[in-house]
Order: sequence, then C-alpha cells, then structure tokens
Amino acid sequence: MEVWKIKQVKSSNSATKRQIATLEALGIRRINHFVEKEATPVIRGMVEKVRHLVSVEEVK
Repeated sequence: MEVWKIKQVKSSNSATKRQIATLEALGIRRINHFVEKEATPVIRGMVEKVRHLVSVEEVK
C-alpha cells in the first residue's frame, strides 16, 4: 500500500473551521509537523481539502 508523508507548511489562521478540523483529523498539530498515513480514498479526500496548507511526499 502507498504511504504518504503529510506535512503542514502554511498556517491554519486563515483556514475555515472545517479545514482546521480536517488537519486535526489527520493528526497534524502545527507548522512543520508531519504524519505518515496510508493513501486510502478517505485520506486522499482529506488531503485534497487542505492541499493549500500541506505538502505531500510518497514514502518508499
């Protein structure tokens, strides 16, 4: 299964409540904090909603 490293690169100050909730659901707490998640359809959708706040790398 594909694994992604998801890292917050921008502040969530200007984000909506829904986007902040998505970051929390992903487990991301602050700028430069990252998590590794399997790239399931649910995670892909969550990342798509906050793509302007995070960077995504594929872990090999």
